[in-house]
Amino acid sequence: MKINELKKILQEFEENVIYDADLKKKTWFNIGGKAKVFFKANDLKDLVKFLKILNNKEKIYLIGAGSNTLITDEIFDGVVIKLGKNFNRLSILNSDVIISGTGVNDKKLSEFAADNSLSGFEFLFCIPGTVGGAIKMNAGCFGKEIKDILISVQALDRKGNIITIPAKEIKFEYRGNNLSEDLIFLSASFKGIKMNHEQIKENMFNLKNKKELNQPTKIKTSGSTFKNPIDKTSKKAWQLIKESVASDLKFGDACISEKHSNFFINKGNATFVDMKNLINFVEKSVFSKTGIQLEKEIKILEN
Repeated sequence: MKINELKKILQEFEENVIYDADLKKKTWFNIGGKAKVFFKANDLKDLVKFLKILNNKEKIYLIGAGSNTLITDEIFDGVVIKLGKNFNRLSILNSDVIISGTGVNDKKLSEFAADNSLSGFEFLFCIPGTVGGAIKMNAGCFGKEIKDILISVQALDRKGNIITIPAKEIKFEYRGNNLSEDLIFLSASFKGIKMNHEQIKENMFNLKNKKELNQPTKIKTSGSTFKNPIDKTSKKAWQLIKESVASDLKFGDACISEKHSNFFINKGNATFVDMKNLINFVEKSVFSKTGIQLEKEIKILEN
């Protein structure tokens, strides 16, 4: 739909809608152009109504913390949705179950679990992003994944129907699952294990220190660029990259981290094209050198 038509049908959401919205600051890469429409959904009622008005006539992309996303420098011809404050709630059920909104930061969920003496969430202390994104990609590190603690997830389909999906009915895989890309995750329930609060905190900071020894921090990156090809080789993606391309490879301001070869960095003013060229070059080089086809872990938003 054209902007004027969208402005007409979305009048009641005027306070929460931005047209021609700048997306650059909404990602960790600090790369990106604009979206035709950006909508921040305050609550479920707003979200359902908004989607029903659009009636599947626009491409929709749900953005969380932007920690795993590379966005085109062009105007994205669609609607970008971000979940607002009412999707950031946390609560305890029966002393060992946490109910979390999917807009909650992974680190915050980990800290909430620790404050309530619940173990099993420590690995999330090291993962940037939101709970919704963690479920979508089965996020994990240090041998733990979101599937290990998930009980169920509540989701919204594009028709406005709310469904609850038990974790046992979801086919999880390494950094993914079989759920429809069209689903918008609303909330989730997680099972923890009672443990001494101080021991949990110690475990969390041990993992954090371990991560910071091997991975770059406080820079413009989106974390692991490629998934580890666990079904093809025992080598990690970073090892294959290190063996296949020069460590000083760069396209414009897009380069490879000296600390971790699977982390690509915007050193200054890298563009979408710079970063995508770097990603594509590395992918082709690894295949040419090793015969292994790497699969992207980061999400690329383009027209």
